[in-house]
Amino acid sequence: MPLTPRERVLAVLAHEEPDRVPIVLGPSNATGIKMSTYRGVKRLAGIEAPDAYLYDWPELGTAAPDEATYQRLHADVRGVLDRFPAATRARNAAREPHSPFIDDWGSGQVEASPGTWFPGVHPMAEATTLDAIEAYPWPDVTDATRFDGVRAEAERLRNENVYASLATPWLLFPLERAFAMQGTDGFLLNLAAEPEFAEALLWRIQGVCKGIMDGFLRECGDLIDMIKIGDDLGSQVGLLMSPAMYRRMLKPIHADYIAFIRERTKAKVVFHTDGDVFDLLDDFIEIGVDVLNPVQASAGGMSDFAGLKRRFGDRLVFCGAMDTHRVLPHGTPDEVRAEVRRVIDTLGPGGGLMLGAVHTVMGDVPPENVLAMVDEAVSYGTYPLRG
Repeated sequence: MPLTPRERVLAVLAHEEPDRVPIVLGPSNATGIKMSTYRGVKRLAGIEAPDAYLYDWPELGTAAPDEATYQRLHADVRGVLDRFPAATRARNAAREPHSPFIDDWGSGQVEASPGTWFPGVHPMAEATTLDAIEAYPWPDVTDATRFDGVRAEAERLRNENVYASLATPWLLFPLERAFAMQGTDGFLLNLAAEPEFAEALLWRIQGVCKGIMDGFLRECGDLIDMIKIGDDLGSQVGLLMSPAMYRRMLKPIHADYIAFIRERTKAKVVFHTDGDVFDLLDDFIEIGVDVLNPVQASAGGMSDFAGLKRRFGDRLVFCGAMDTHRVLPHGTPDEVRAEVRRVIDTLGPGGGLMLGAVHTVMGDVPPENVLAMVDEAVSYGTYPLRG
């Protein structure tokens, strides 16, 4: 008998085989779909529904799928998201067209080309002193307008008891926030050249993140199935820092953060980190990560799906794994279907796989390939697996 989507996901989170491999597509920016491809999916599916953006944030460019499209994508998970504070929303709504979007932290995005926005405002780019950290106007963690609608959406999903929930408060990730505040290159340089400053900045950001996370989880911590945190730690060819530096400077922060979260919710911890992070997977497990996302198929050791499953499959659930570097944007629908079968055959046995794209489905992905991916996952990913 078919399981409900939520039952399907909960079985996988328990490392059990459900009726089929769950699909995660749409509920967060890291598991989402950019607006141009989303519109193409709706067009192919004959769905007429208004466009909406995750976090009510057009500059992010990631669609908030309507329910009909979610169902066409066979998606098993729905998102529970926070918002920018009301004052930040109002300020950005009233700004001059095409001017930078500035968030409540003071960092922001600039328009690189019409409708395309990238991080470009780094308010602490020149900072290297502890005094600069103390003097900075950090966000107000007590602003309750961040959580408008969070409780109601979490309650709706739990009361309906059909879809699993993935809570994703926006970018409460210490390292990525440091990148936003200083620029990626600038902060990585400070990690090496100004370690006392860099570590102090990370812990100060961590305190703000925990304050906002506390308010978020007070709203929904008793109602959610998964919560996504993380930090991008890898590139296509290796880590952004040495394992020793990670263990010295960031692992204690991540461990503290996960412990803080676990005190406030029973939800499984989804840790998002791009790139080749194979050398840190034991560390992630040690500090309490339950689900690894996005399993970047094109990046170094992460491409060894058989090795990942053999070494970590009993301790980590894998979420993602469908290549957005080559297969989804440049493959044919038949090549996409073949890749779905390979991913399921390798990572799916015994449960422990939630299939989705490696990070956001970008605008260069043909909508036909998105539908080929999800349709093949449904038809091929039934248990017992055939591979």
